[in-house]
Amino acid sequence: MMIAGLLLIGLALLGAPLFTIIAASAFLGFFGSGVDLSVVAIEFYRLAEMPVLLAIPLFTFAGYLLSESGAPQRLVRLTRALLGWMPGGLAMISLVACALFTSFTGASGVTIVALGALLVPAMVRSGYSEKFGLGLVTTSGSLGLLFAPALPLILYAVVAQQLGIGGNISVDAMFLAGILPGLLMLLLLAGWSVWHSRNLELTRFSLTEARAAIKEAAWELPLPFIVLGGIYSGYFAVSEAAAVTAFYVLVVEVLIHREIRWSALPRIIRESMALVGGILVILGMSLASTNYLIDAEVPIKLFEFIRAQVSDKLTFLLLLNLFLLFLGTMLDIFSALVLIIPLLLPVALGYGIDPVHLGIIFLANMQIGYFTPPVGMNLFIASYRFRKTVPELYKATLPWFLILLLALLIITYWPALSLTLPGRS
Repeated sequence: MMIAGLLLIGLALLGAPLFTIIAASAFLGFFGSGVDLSVVAIEFYRLAEMPVLLAIPLFTFAGYLLSESGAPQRLVRLTRALLGWMPGGLAMISLVACALFTSFTGASGVTIVALGALLVPAMVRSGYSEKFGLGLVTTSGSLGLLFAPALPLILYAVVAQQLGIGGNISVDAMFLAGILPGLLMLLLLAGWSVWHSRNLELTRFSLTEARAAIKEAAWELPLPFIVLGGIYSGYFAVSEAAAVTAFYVLVVEVLIHREIRWSALPRIIRESMALVGGILVILGMSLASTNYLIDAEVPIKLFEFIRAQVSDKLTFLLLLNLFLLFLGTMLDIFSALVLIIPLLLPVALGYGIDPVHLGIIFLANMQIGYFTPPVGMNLFIASYRFRKTVPELYKATLPWFLILLLALLIITYWPALSLTLPGRS
């Protein structure tokens, strides 16, 4: 078994698909324990029975449609018309636009590619330095991961529910829990933007432009209200809200704006469902692997080991953040969720950490990890997109990184920020 484990680690380092490594580890574990291997298929069946799972492909499809349409340009124009007169207004526009766009697409890399070409040149023309613009877009590309209906929030709830510990961890609770921590991050970055741009000339507010921008974006404006209002009013379940969102976006972008041709739909569906398929295969295999770990009492042994080294909750949280920041530079957020949460959640519960709070800590770390040196994914995406060296982006993102680290500490050591809205504080 040890030789097989080393072989799997070697294959992972050589770039083997993640789901094959997870699947092989699950099969080996069950085989070594004398458990029938049909348990893996049973886990996939159990996954398919979850109603909330329908939300993942539907929200993903809606996000892909938005990224292919002119919605990003309309969003930027609208926020610029409404906020451009404020000190740091264009920077705040960029922060809000990136956060909203990422919350629907679920991918920070898409946000950098889709909005970067609009925002960085606009900021340079408005007097901001290119370094400031690059730092803002590279870091704020992942801010929306804490706002509904971001896929990582849904996926965390799915994984946590399958573990069956820590009480009810619903998608609704995760959506609510991410609001205040996400706003904290936005406000701290907005404060830095205002201070940095305090000497820049302001754009005069134009009621005519504001009206035109609102009219142009009129069909996209109801989207957050459809998703959040429908869910929290009790009118929609999460999966129903996802279906309504996908249908609404399809009608708006294909039939009303006509920015996406009918002939392009098969390609968009194929690309979006390829992402969903990868997530579901990884999730199914991970749940099977998780069952083996639980049967082998790995989380209990891990908790006992950590408890022997770390006696208090505050120290554990600090070490947890360091570990998760490092993890965020190495793994994409979906892989990290399905691999680490089954091990981490039982340990965190042993220290008295609410599972919903843990989820927000986890996702906040992951979004910062995307641009943490030396190998954060956003750094390389931005380097390719803007034709800048990675060391240049290290320097550009440093102030933003430090501000978000401060926000992370507040989120970590002030649980009420995450737990008040879901009613768990």
